[in-house]
Amino acid sequence: MSEHQRIHPVDLEAQTKPTAPLVPRGSSRSDKPELPYPPLRQYPPSHLRPPKRRRGNCCCRCICWSICIIILLVILVAATLAALYFIYDPKLPKYSVDRFQITEFQVDSNNFANATFDVTVTAENPNKGIGIYYEDGSKLSVLYSDYNLAQGSLPVFYQGHKNTTVLTVVMKGGAQIGSQVVNSLQQEQQTGSIPIDFKGDVPVRVKLGGLKLWKFTSKVRCNLIIDSMTVSDQIKIKSSSCKFSLKL
Repeated sequence: MSEHQRIHPVDLEAQTKPTAPLVPRGSSRSDKPELPYPPLRQYPPSHLRPPKRRRGNCCCRCICWSICIIILLVILVAATLAALYFIYDPKLPKYSVDRFQITEFQVDSNNFANATFDVTVTAENPNKGIGIYYEDGSKLSVLYSDYNLAQGSLPVFYQGHKNTTVLTVVMKGGAQIGSQVVNSLQQEQQTGSIPIDFKGDVPVRVKLGGLKLWKFTSKVRCNLIIDSMTVSDQIKIKSSSCKFSLKL
């Protein structure tokens, strides 16, 4: 090699650099079309957004209103009843058994008792502004030692203000009683003190002036001591104690 020979450097980047662009100008870099991006949703500021309704608040308001209405109705009913109480001054009716006649009473060999009683009941209405409707469906019973010996019912009638009504009721029936009950009855027959229970469940309606109220059940319980259980017109009631209550 000559001393005057020069070696020129080769520009490698210039040799590898393409002379034309790989992708024509004005065309996309990919064969697939580009999808447009969805527009961004714009929300108003938080202080301008309407408040969201909550079901819990609506339910609470409905419950509160319902409770308030119920309380108001209770107060109105109580005030009305109090006014009626002071205006009419109601008193409980009084009942008593004044006569007890035995027209039939016999016990057969099988200890079955047949009985027919005529019972006189006095009903007193002491109220001056309240009437009482005695309606259909009453149940009366005469019992000895918890055995129902006879049954009957009161007639349907209206009892006016400060009225006393005397009713005679025919009561019939029978009951299978035990031998011990028969022996106890015979002993009490000898002593002349026989305990008898009279029970009455009577449906009634109260009338305040021109207003007829709802139906009640009048419950009467009388404990009697009579001197005999034989067929006689002279049965004596030695003692009588009656209790009265109302059942709605």
